[in-house]
Amino acid sequence: MSMVPPSLLCLGLCLSQSTWAQKGTLPPPRITALPGSTVPTKSPVTLLCQGPKQAEGYRISRVGSPEPMYEEEQITSRKTNTLSFTEVTTDKTGLYHCSYQRGGHWSQFSDPLQLVITGAYSKPSLSSMAGTVVAPGETVKLQCVSKINHDVFILTKEDGDPITQNQSSVPHDGGRQTIFLLNPVSSTQAGTYRCYGAFHEYPYVWSQPSDPLQLQVEGTTDSPSITQPRHSTGSLHRVPAPALCPLCSPVWQPSLPRQTPRHLDRCPGGRGSPAPSLPHLLHPLLSAQSQKQC
Repeated sequence: MSMVPPSLLCLGLCLSQSTWAQKGTLPPPRITALPGSTVPTKSPVTLLCQGPKQAEGYRISRVGSPEPMYEEEQITSRKTNTLSFTEVTTDKTGLYHCSYQRGGHWSQFSDPLQLVITGAYSKPSLSSMAGTVVAPGETVKLQCVSKINHDVFILTKEDGDPITQNQSSVPHDGGRQTIFLLNPVSSTQAGTYRCYGAFHEYPYVWSQPSDPLQLQVEGTTDSPSITQPRHSTGSLHRVPAPALCPLCSPVWQPSLPRQTPRHLDRCPGGRGSPAPSLPHLLHPLLSAQSQKQC
């Protein structure tokens, strides 16, 4: 078998990469938002576009926009391009994507990122119609209700495997509601849920979040045991009643150091030598109780 010279291998690889770029098949970058893509209104947000090391420039734009939002953002020398908003308002919400340049060609766009603001309307309420502790395989109905006539409600899961569901609302008791189904529920769906309200005209402007709902699935490690006892801050031991005082009840006291004072040898006021004083750690009422019982 003949060996292919390294120079020919390099030439073939370079031609392959050039053809790949000319066809516009550069793999898409990844777009993220810091600190997140769902933030309270007027919060600062930075959009981050991440591509390969060979990227020569980046651009970030809204989905459907023919040109980048800012001309200076179209081509930069930075390996990671960012677009920062000091305050995210209604006009800055929407879907964003990004691409990078390499070899004079632009890559495919990234998957879109949804930039949302919350707090525009009062919060709805969220409840579980089957309770907050459910068995695996059950059908769980989460009910989101608001006095505001929202067109749509959004359900989010904040931990573990994230979940976002959008669902149209229906009339309910002078307001609107929707019911989200988790069917069948599994251990991956245990976690903290919230819901929001929005309108079709402004789909990326949400209400305040509902109070959190903690859903527990039986048999999962994330579900705390209801019968689990609380840990005590100190150990306790039982002090037996003195032999000469059969009517005295046993008492509880905290664990004492090694040099533990002697217990009462006999009831106070009895015959013989006077009883030693109670340990200073016991409550003074113990002495009165002992005299009454004896």
